[in-house]
Amino acid sequence: MRQSDDSTLKAQLVGKIGRLMKERGLKQVEAACLFGVKQPDVSKMLRGDFRQFSVERLLRFLVALGQDVEIVVKPPSGAEAPSLRVARL
Repeated sequence: MRQSDDSTLKAQLVGKIGRLMKERGLKQVEAACLFGVKQPDVSKMLRGDFRQFSVERLLRFLVALGQDVEIVVKPPSGAEAPSLRVARL
């Protein structure tokens, strides 16, 4: 995976995490406890400094927020180039 693909995917995952936290009124301290990290790490992550978190770890944060995470591998449809993306469900 290219560095830019990894960063884009992480940004999408962090965006989803942030939206879920906001929808639930979850404070950073509460999210940190739920994720098993420190509050400053949650703050940094939400501000775009998420290089310390792997894609797998961000997926685990989504599971901790009560989300089902499904990984689908399939050939690209039509003229699309193969890509990594987070579906908007």
